[in-house]
Amino acid sequence: MAFPEPKPRPPELPQKRLKTLDCGQGAVRAVRFNVDGNYCLTCGSDKTLKLWNPLRGTLLRTYSGHGYEVLDAAGSFDNSSLCSGSGDKAVVLWDVASGQVVRKFRGHAGKVNTVQFNEDATVILSGSIDSSIRCWDCRSRRPEPVQTLDEARDGVSSVKVSDHEVLAGSVDGRVRRYDLRKGQLFSDYVGSPITCTCFSRDGQCTLVSSLDSTLRLLDKDTGELLGEYKGHKNQEYKLDCCLSERDTHVVSCSEDGKVFFWDLVEGALALALPVGRGVVQSLAYHPTEPCLLTAMGGSIHCWREEAYEAEDGAG
Repeated sequence: MAFPEPKPRPPELPQKRLKTLDCGQGAVRAVRFNVDGNYCLTCGSDKTLKLWNPLRGTLLRTYSGHGYEVLDAAGSFDNSSLCSGSGDKAVVLWDVASGQVVRKFRGHAGKVNTVQFNEDATVILSGSIDSSIRCWDCRSRRPEPVQTLDEARDGVSSVKVSDHEVLAGSVDGRVRRYDLRKGQLFSDYVGSPITCTCFSRDGQCTLVSSLDSTLRLLDKDTGELLGEYKGHKNQEYKLDCCLSERDTHVVSCSEDGKVFFWDLVEGALALALPVGRGVVQSLAYHPTEPCLLTAMGGSIHCWREEAYEAEDGAG
């Protein structure tokens, strides 16, 4: 008699608060994991960027050089560089180890909402309230961008990058995907100002959040609406959304102090995680484990699944 294959473990959601870090940098505008999920970056309203080990709760370095609050940051694939965007209209390339500014790129006409490296960290892409995405060459000394994408009719709120695509969300209510291999632009109209966009981890879908308190899952190639997720509150602020590490759940910040998790396929609300009183400003999901970082006020919280036991010294 053949035994049935064991079922894969059901996905576990991070709902146990492991750590609370008071970041000491004013309001935390964004929290971001590095590429392997061992470290995180926090962007402060006090103009600083900080690098942490979130599970241990240790501050590793502070990066100072922006002239106004830092709104977004990203790490390179090899952990050697950081990029950040700020209300001072500048994009900064940092050396992780020394904490020094390597380059400061100026050219945007308004605050920089979002920054990303390309896959090999030779180019930084920045999206701004000035309705443009600018591409900056990290290796050249030239001050102007190598390319400007100016199709958006209003501010660019979100930019994500794959190996051959740029995904951008705008306040004009459109999500645009630039296919760099084909040299084509694909555009889908959502109708409400977009606050965040991201690729699913399998690269087949895009997730879009907008100011009508709705998240939409779109087929990346056809633009077909695959799912809608509601229940959270997002009517005023630029809030993050993402997919869980195995693409099983849709995750979103909310203006009512919670993080919402929906079953991706069924669309049903799986968990409304109470974080605190106020707006959950930003979140980051670990690339391979059920681990979530949330930002509220001047603090970040680190969450794990219920069964998680912290290693010695990490709790």
